[in-house]
Amino acid sequence: MILPDLEDAGTQPHERTRFAHNSERQFAKLLDFYGIAWDYEPRTFILERDRDDNPAQAFSPDFYLPAYDLYIEITTLNQKLVTKKNRKIRRLRELYPDVKVKIFYQRDYQALLVKYGLEPPSQAMPAGETVEPFPLRFHDVAETPPSPRRRRRLA
Repeated sequence: MILPDLEDAGTQPHERTRFAHNSERQFAKLLDFYGIAWDYEPRTFILERDRDDNPAQAFSPDFYLPAYDLYIEITTLNQKLVTKKNRKIRRLRELYPDVKVKIFYQRDYQALLVKYGLEPPSQAMPAGETVEPFPLRFHDVAETPPSPRRRRRLA
């Protein structure tokens, strides 16, 4: 975890960490709300080496949750980058079979934001209303892309 200067430090871990993307900050905020300990990009896994045995390809999952012994990667980017991340995660699982890693795709991530009241969808809820958070469970997110589902309309 990278910490800013002490005068800039907040009270929650997500307030003391510099994230590469806003989605990572929001996810960390959710973890903090539920008191789930996390580390931000704590480990880099070597996926490929060159002829001189130098790392040629590596992968650093966004989060590690020690209580679950689980790495989490948040992917809210374009499809080309998602495909690249999927390849890296497959390779990580081949090389490190004992490492548990889950990828949160954009639709999974957005569903978590809505479910836990961090960012209501613009069409579904007036801006002034909030959503009461439910217990956070990590089995809510698939390890592989889910098959297409029909969306329910909110009344």
